[in-house]
Amino acid sequence: MAVYRDFAVALASGALIGVERGWVQREEVTGSRVAGVRTFALLGVLGGMIGLVGRSYHPLLPVVLAMGVIAILLFGHFRASSGPGEVSATMFVAELLTLCFGMIAVTGYPAIAIGAAAITTLILALRTELHGMLARLGREDVKALARFAIITAAILPFLPNARFGPYDAWNPRQLWLVVVLVTGFSFAGYIANRLVGARYGILATALIGGAYSSTAVTTALSHRLRSDQAFSSTLSGAIALASAIMFVRVLILTAIVADFAFLPLLTITWPALIVTALSSLFLIRNPAPIMSTEIEPSSNPMEVLPALGFLVLVAVLALAARWGQAQFGNAGTATLILIAGAFDVDAAIVTLGGLKPGLLAPEVAGLILAGTVLTNMIVKLGIVAIYAGWKRGKPAILALLSGTGALGVAGTVRLFLQ
Repeated sequence: MAVYRDFAVALASGALIGVERGWVQREEVTGSRVAGVRTFALLGVLGGMIGLVGRSYHPLLPVVLAMGVIAILLFGHFRASSGPGEVSATMFVAELLTLCFGMIAVTGYPAIAIGAAAITTLILALRTELHGMLARLGREDVKALARFAIITAAILPFLPNARFGPYDAWNPRQLWLVVVLVTGFSFAGYIANRLVGARYGILATALIGGAYSSTAVTTALSHRLRSDQAFSSTLSGAIALASAIMFVRVLILTAIVADFAFLPLLTITWPALIVTALSSLFLIRNPAPIMSTEIEPSSNPMEVLPALGFLVLVAVLALAARWGQAQFGNAGTATLILIAGAFDVDAAIVTLGGLKPGLLAPEVAGLILAGTVLTNMIVKLGIVAIYAGWKRGKPAILALLSGTGALGVAGTVRLFLQ
């Protein structure tokens, strides 16, 4: 019965791709199409037959049969290309994939065959959207994508997963993993902002910008608040929205890197998150129909030197935390992380996640991270006050102040209840 199931999967894989390919060619003249839904379905079955022959007779037979099928497909595309119509290499690649899906379906991997066929169909169906996305990307964006691929796929898997250095402070794979995570957050926000920020307006820009730097969003919008008083409510709401997203980002990163501190941090920050989000909604309840210049980080987040600089910072903080623990106990470690967080919240989270298990109690770790977030909120209050002034920045200042106050109260209550 298994062989019938596998052939059904081979047929379904071909038919799935064939439906998408047939729909794309639906308006072409009859007889001008190289392959439609029936041909793709049969290619899936043919691939299954070739795979079965290889299993039952000789392993070289599938090679000969597959080469014959490929030759026929090439001949069909050669004839079609001689006509006035345009023939895409995508069609030929889709045919080869369909043949392969049929072969692997009957050689023990039916789930992979149907899953890969579904993904292939999705990629083919998203042709317009993918081309539109590429049209909106610049050369620097493509370079950033290539750098991120190298950082993630070409370096991370080959780093040793062991501790080195003084106090065994450094684990190369863990250090590089946090670079991938932090720069990945920034890169995702950067690309999303490049794709939709200017198109969908100030609120989308603030929402996306908060994922990589709420401080950068606050600075840019504070400048605009000073000269664009007509839209102060929307701009102030966007500043509060970016800070609300910052809370979410910090919680997600903590859950990934320093999960033992997540619940204590959540109990301290959720009031501030809710208050800041509600303040934002209040200010933008009637959003002004304005568009935004794009709010971007000071540089492309995937530049190599900033990424390496963050790696060095994390390595230094990891060593300092181990040294502080050895010299002054847990209090020294907590103080060093809190000081580091005043400059970079992400670095504080990463340093905390690299400590030995049990070195700091979860409650203490949560309070430390809450303190770094509180410092960040105070810095943004100062930015609005300096760049927008009290008169024009009052709504944004009050929104940030409400979140800062909620965070401070929750942290104080947690500290006394500890």
